[in-house]
Amino acid sequence: MNRNQWIADAARLQAEDRAFALVTVLRAQAPTSAKAGDKALVTADGQIHGWIGGGCAQPAVVKTVRQALASGQPQSIRIAPTDETAERTLGDVLEFGMACHSGGTLELFIDPVLPAPQLVVFGDSPVARALTGLAPRIGLQTVLVAEGAQAGDFPDAARVIGSDSADSVVQALLDGGLVVVATQGRRDLQALRAALALKPPTLWFVASERKANVLRQSLISAGEDPAQVAAIVAPAGEPIGAQTPEEIALAVLATVVAARRGRPARAAATPEAAKPAPKFKLDLPPMEMGSCCGGGAAKPAEAESVSEAAPPVVATKSCCGGS
Repeated sequence: MNRNQWIADAARLQAEDRAFALVTVLRAQAPTSAKAGDKALVTADGQIHGWIGGGCAQPAVVKTVRQALASGQPQSIRIAPTDETAERTLGDVLEFGMACHSGGTLELFIDPVLPAPQLVVFGDSPVARALTGLAPRIGLQTVLVAEGAQAGDFPDAARVIGSDSADSVVQALLDGGLVVVATQGRRDLQALRAALALKPPTLWFVASERKANVLRQSLISAGEDPAQVAAIVAPAGEPIGAQTPEEIALAVLATVVAARRGRPARAAATPEAAKPAPKFKLDLPPMEMGSCCGGGAAKPAEAESVSEAAPPVVATKSCCGGS
């Protein structure tokens, strides 16, 4: 047996976009057919490519691989001879009883290898192009959707879909995954309808809050589910004062990464922090900066109250609508 065959098998499974776990024998106590250092690739459907021991160990391995692929977390297991097949947790090791008569003990490390998460980007705007260029560098596989788009125009996208009709997009993609609409004024409604048809867990829209609210009303009037429409996140992105397309893409991807990791993009204000502070009037009105998503040019704002505890701060809105 070629002990390094798992390398070629891993490359093939990754090319097929299939999830698998690399299972390595850490320790083997005779009598066992597997030896320390033996490896196998195990898929969720129970296929084993390589060698990690006989049939007695395989059910426990396959079960743990499925759990690891679901959680994305590695797991150490021990399979030891016993009259019971129950499992128990010993520290960070999951122990399985093995009722086989062959005896022996195996300790294995199960490391899940998952396909790159999919980010679907709608639009052929400068921000959409920046997203397709930056997203693969943080481990996301990008699908670009835009009416008339050509693959050669988006070299960093794993896939390009040249129609933004809802039917075409749903047929081409099994699920939405992570979805960003960055049409920036060109076919906004068409892209939003197609994005909603994918039923993504989160849908980000690069637009100002005012523009997003207008389009939400249009979508509801056209028969879209109000609950889904209300869940559209706009403005998209962290409020980092982004101005260029690349900076806006960075701000949006920061929010996408936070969602992937199960964390809020930023902490909500505590009730104490949200209480108004003592205030006084300024002699000179602050300047209100316009958003490049349609907020207009800078103009003097009416004098407003600010805290005595800190000097006045001029807030700059993000180009993707954040504040």
